[in-house]
Amino acid sequence: MKYANSILDTIGNTPLVKLNKITKDVDAMVLAKLESFNPGNSVKDRMALKMIEDAEADGRLKPKGTIVEGTSGNTGMGLALAAIVKGYNLICVSTDKQSKEKFDVLRAVGAKVVVCPTDVSPEDPKSYYSTSKRIADETPNSWYVNQYDNPSNTQAHYESTGPEIWEQTNGKITHFIVGVGTGGTISGVGKFLKEKNPNIKIWGIDTYGSVFKKYHETGVFDHNEIYPYSTEGIGEDILPKNVDFSIIDLFEKVTDKEAAIFTRKLAKTEGIFAGNSCGAAIKGLLQLKGKLKKTDVVVVLLHDSGSRYIGKIYNDDWMKSKKFLT
Repeated sequence: MKYANSILDTIGNTPLVKLNKITKDVDAMVLAKLESFNPGNSVKDRMALKMIEDAEADGRLKPKGTIVEGTSGNTGMGLALAAIVKGYNLICVSTDKQSKEKFDVLRAVGAKVVVCPTDVSPEDPKSYYSTSKRIADETPNSWYVNQYDNPSNTQAHYESTGPEIWEQTNGKITHFIVGVGTGGTISGVGKFLKEKNPNIKIWGIDTYGSVFKKYHETGVFDHNEIYPYSTEGIGEDILPKNVDFSIIDLFEKVTDKEAAIFTRKLAKTEGIFAGNSCGAAIKGLLQLKGKLKKTDVVVVLLHDSGSRYIGKIYNDDWMKSKKFLT
């Protein structure tokens, strides 16, 4: 009989699918790594399990403990699946810009959800960074995950996502493109791929309102770059330790409107029902097409499922309210 011992054993080994229509003007083979095939429907399942296992191994997470984390939703889902199987409580702290579906899903799998305002500085006591730390400090037998600075985040992708992509492309990959939030995916995959072939280009997709692109190019953390944006899951107003800028060859920024429009285009042209940051990754790739040639093999990682964004990206009224549709 072939079966998994628990849902956690189904994490990883996601498919690589050739894009055909949305990338028709790109002079390269473009392959999408579909992370929505993970059981929690996102790439974050990989690092959530790794962070928990490493915390168990060194005693930071104790039996029947409470896991506390600030999350835009997907990491929370990955943590929730592991918490259910392993017998932990989970408190997820998020921001009010995230989709209602993300909160509903987290509650459905037993997590307590605390919602904080988006438009405050990271140092503000009301921010989801500060609130996460405070809740962890106040909760007995708790462990604060801190995906932004937790090295197990990057290591998970070095150990699983990177090797999968290398094997699936038979080592022929020339470019890896992914949206950047905590930095774990791009840094872990990028490190593995560059060790295999230092000529592979690692491109990060950023959003307007985030500090990554300018910091990477100038070394300046510019507070004037920071302002509210609607694209979920990528960009930051801090510099997470998991973003290894030395591995990333360039950043490309994509607007909120283009990210939303291309998320919907991906569903209608390729049949890939993906999340908000996936549209940003595709649009970023198209903006960079002049840097590609016919012999290139590009892998773009699509972070999550469109099911998290039914009330926003896939809702005409919401799109019109943002002036993304007329």
